[in-house]
Amino acid sequence: MGSVGMGESGQWPGVPDADAFLDDHDVREWDGGVGWVPPRPDAVGLVVEVADLEAVFAAQRFARVDALRVEALDDVTRYGGGSRELVMRSLRLELAAALRVTETAAGMMLARAESLVHSYPTVLESLSRANVTVRHVEILVDDLDVLDPGVAAGLVGRALGLAETLPVGSFRRALRRLIDREMAPTLAERHGSAVRERRVVIEQVGDGMSWLHALIPSVEAHAIHGRITQIATVIRDRDRGATRGGERGDGSERSLDEIRADVFCDLLIDGTVAEHPEQARGIRATVVVTVPALALLGADGVTDPAEVEGVGPIPIERARELAGDASGWMRVLTHPDTGAVISVGRTRYRPPPELAKLVKWRADRCMGPGCGMPASRCQIDHTVAWEHGGETSVANTAPLCQGHHTVKHHGGWQITHLGDGSLEWVSPHGRRYVVAPERRLPTFHPTAA
Repeated sequence: MGSVGMGESGQWPGVPDADAFLDDHDVREWDGGVGWVPPRPDAVGLVVEVADLEAVFAAQRFARVDALRVEALDDVTRYGGGSRELVMRSLRLELAAALRVTETAAGMMLARAESLVHSYPTVLESLSRANVTVRHVEILVDDLDVLDPGVAAGLVGRALGLAETLPVGSFRRALRRLIDREMAPTLAERHGSAVRERRVVIEQVGDGMSWLHALIPSVEAHAIHGRITQIATVIRDRDRGATRGGERGDGSERSLDEIRADVFCDLLIDGTVAEHPEQARGIRATVVVTVPALALLGADGVTDPAEVEGVGPIPIERARELAGDASGWMRVLTHPDTGAVISVGRTRYRPPPELAKLVKWRADRCMGPGCGMPASRCQIDHTVAWEHGGETSVANTAPLCQGHHTVKHHGGWQITHLGDGSLEWVSPHGRRYVVAPERRLPTFHPTAA
């Protein structure tokens, strides 16, 4: 595939620039003899004007993102000279770091840009003229890209017509109906494919709370909700009866939603299923909680929060409750004046458990740019490779997820371990990004003799 670039006019092919857009849309009125002057927009018009410009620039961004993708695939040596998959993995990381977005967002941007430029150029042109919004385009591309290319090509014209006339919410529903009518004969096959995409996703929302999303078949989803609702109803009725009988007088009666959430947690954390393999039945939830020792002991004036790996701060009262549990929690008690530095030098390649725990505890997450993978699910990587003389120490090891571990070694990036535990990543284009660990490296402070 050849490179895509700007033409002689400085524009991207098929995508007018902002000045051209303003020229096309600048409706002017006759002022009675002075000449043509622009109309005075009202407050809503000012907002719409900016929104239209956002659409124009978004179209240019999509075109340039795809040009970057084409350039990377034409010059794979810059990205380590590996496979197409590895080049794209490295490119996603560089784009994410440059735009300060997640790699998932960068990957979606690359995929949407490729589709718009090469599969749906009429949609890109419509966006460049502000006839649709970016959200219209994202919905259209995401819904059509999962279809057979021939089917998508047959639907894109009608889909674009809907996008140019309907608000986002109405457009999403209308497009879904359009696709469902087209795909009705293959519903059973598509459901089978969709079932294979089932998964569980966690999303943090702050204040020590998270959403736990589970993409599962609808029948099972309603059955689960029905079961926990029935259990929660029984518990609520029991609690109400106890309150009326004088057994509960603290005013802490839980709502049905609260009880339902508690039942959900109880079943997943403590429940067992006889049909599961014996080895699986013994698995219990494990979480790493870091608790400041003085706060745990209730010292006056100490308000430092506790932290849960991959989650963040939690109330100290909740941490005290967790720290008192005998199982399922790895407790790391910290003190402002003490710590430990562990190194086994060149005596062994694999970090001992104590060192691995310290390295992961310090980082709290993958040390790749922008990555949020909990450190407990990462590999301990030698920044200077063992075969090149690197030591097994906290000064030369860091947790990396599988994807960033691969990019580090084969994606054209240069990584340096800095003195404070940070990793410096230099991208294939020479951009520098420093990833700092979540916690400082504990060190001993010798007492003066």
